[in-house]
Amino acid sequence: MIQKTENSFQIGGIDVKDLCNKYDTPIYVYDTAVMKTQYEKLSNAFGNRKPKIKFACKALNNINVLKYFRQLGSGLDCVSIQEVWLGLKAGFQPHEIMYTPNCVSMEEIDLAVKEGVQINIDNTSILEQFGTKYGSKIQVCVRINPHVMAGGNLNISTGHIDSKFGISIYQMRHVERIVKTTGLVVNGLHMHTGSDILDVEVFLRGAEILFEQTEFFKDLQFIDFGSGFKVPYKPEDYYTDINELGQKLGARFIEFCKSYGRELDLWFEPGKFLVSEAGTFLVKVNVLKQTTAAVFVGVDSGLNHLIRPMLYNSYHHITNVSNSNGVPRIYTVVGYICETDTFAWDRKISEVKEGDILAFHNAGSYGFTMSSNYNSRFRPAEVLVHEGKDFLIRKRESMEDILRNQMEVL
Repeated sequence: MIQKTENSFQIGGIDVKDLCNKYDTPIYVYDTAVMKTQYEKLSNAFGNRKPKIKFACKALNNINVLKYFRQLGSGLDCVSIQEVWLGLKAGFQPHEIMYTPNCVSMEEIDLAVKEGVQINIDNTSILEQFGTKYGSKIQVCVRINPHVMAGGNLNISTGHIDSKFGISIYQMRHVERIVKTTGLVVNGLHMHTGSDILDVEVFLRGAEILFEQTEFFKDLQFIDFGSGFKVPYKPEDYYTDINELGQKLGARFIEFCKSYGRELDLWFEPGKFLVSEAGTFLVKVNVLKQTTAAVFVGVDSGLNHLIRPMLYNSYHHITNVSNSNGVPRIYTVVGYICETDTFAWDRKISEVKEGDILAFHNAGSYGFTMSSNYNSRFRPAEVLVHEGKDFLIRKRESMEDILRNQMEVL
């Protein structure tokens, strides 16, 4: 998280300009102190009944970040077999990893079974194939689509009726038949309604739906409520009240366990909540281009490095760290890609000149992990700031990286 001091901007106590001089731009910088704060905030929100947290590594999958969350006591949420392998490489034990794929083949499911991780299945076809093949030998979690709209944006909401994710609550009679016929042991129920959930009541509605489905499953060990907590993107922005969530959902979960007949584990799998505010994306201004309609700030990055504003219309607060006290001017910030890669329209930013450093806030989640080599551009470096020191955790790419897997045949 970038913070302004009397004379400079710092990340984890290190001057931003020093980081840019040392590692060049564009660059992703992550602050472990913020990750720890967020992790402890969620962990402590439920009082003595601490939830089991599985970091959703699709948000930020650098192996050093995964190792840090393992040190904090986190498990891992993975959506591909490759993420599973990365998690195992980072030191997670198989039982600490939840594997929740979507629209994958049975062959990939088999690979996850081989690794011994917790399997989470979200469609009846694979569930039936899994049960036929493994029966009661391998316990399985079932992902349910509760038909609850969350976040208000279809691109990041995954629990509504038109979503491809999860098994519809209206298919539970079919699921029950599959379980009975194949002998499957269902040890967990899971839901994830999407991102940017502001209202705690959404979780409570989803919880009641999950609790209703437990009558079909008598061997449950845990219930996984996913995540989707909203973080503040703008100054004075709204965000999910984690303490309210802990108080209300925690109390209801205790009641449910009593009615179910035994204590179950409470799971969450946050990604953005843990790393979004921990990350800052630093870029340099290449050019100021004034047209008849706008003043464009062209930077040394684009949708190849940070696609969220173009893909989700997401907001990233932008600070001119080179001239923080300048007069605010209205700019449209764009990238250097041969596409419309607009980061921000009509944004008030302290007066910008060519060569200035701009900082994109809340860039820790779905930034580098969604980056690409479009236009044959190199992906940026990543730096971790930990306990007052900075560490290069991913080198900036080179032409050798672009050509690494290409085979010249002509």
